[in-house]
Amino acid sequence: MHAVHVHQLSLFLGESEALADISCCIQEGEFVAVLGPNGAGKSTFLKVLLGLLEPSRGSVRVLDRPPRQVEPQWIGYVPQAKTLDRGFPAIATELVVTGLHRSWVRRLRDSDREAALAALTLVGAAHLAERPLGSLSGGELQRIYLARALARKPRLILLDEPATGIDAVGETDFYRLLDHYRLANKATILMVTHDWEVASHHACRVMVLNHRLIGFGEPGEAMCEECLRNAYGPNKPSAGIADLRERRRA
Repeated sequence: MHAVHVHQLSLFLGESEALADISCCIQEGEFVAVLGPNGAGKSTFLKVLLGLLEPSRGSVRVLDRPPRQVEPQWIGYVPQAKTLDRGFPAIATELVVTGLHRSWVRRLRDSDREAALAALTLVGAAHLAERPLGSLSGGELQRIYLARALARKPRLILLDEPATGIDAVGETDFYRLLDHYRLANKATILMVTHDWEVASHHACRVMVLNHRLIGFGEPGEAMCEECLRNAYGPNKPSAGIADLRERRRA
């Protein structure tokens, strides 16, 4: 079964065409990276898959259902923009539990605590369980959000720039645990990123977007110089592409 099946998807936001005639299939168990310049529609594409935005044309199926009919526990989502007030009086465990109930709960049950601790342990953040949210660094908070997304053991994980605020060592661990989760649970990961090297080393396939689908395939195919230039424009330094190729060969 396809985790995601998109056929001739177009989406207008006001007078602007945010997504134009996109067709792709993502298989269950794949790790797919989504690349493209700022404003290219990458986050918008994730919101369509989540059912937050309705296509203007075309069809979208997620886990063999229309997005708005997908069981909530089947999808884990880590947004790029965190709207949480860092001064909100809550601890990390309570934020993770919102991933189980889709809302804040007044009192945590023992089963909720156990599930939250298991998710925090999975992302290497069990030691943060009782920490107030306001005391967490950006990288620590990002791990809590990932634990929140994984708490229900979802079949599809949608990540929007998930490594923001994580240092280089933590980022290596972060992608290692994503790979482990995907393989252990046969889950599908769709991740928006600006990091070409991460896409090259961790993704099974890469989508290159700039409102339309410019490239889609294995990293070496989708991240060819022609695709990247078509996505980022003629002013994108060719040295960056060459350096990436050298790192992939190393």
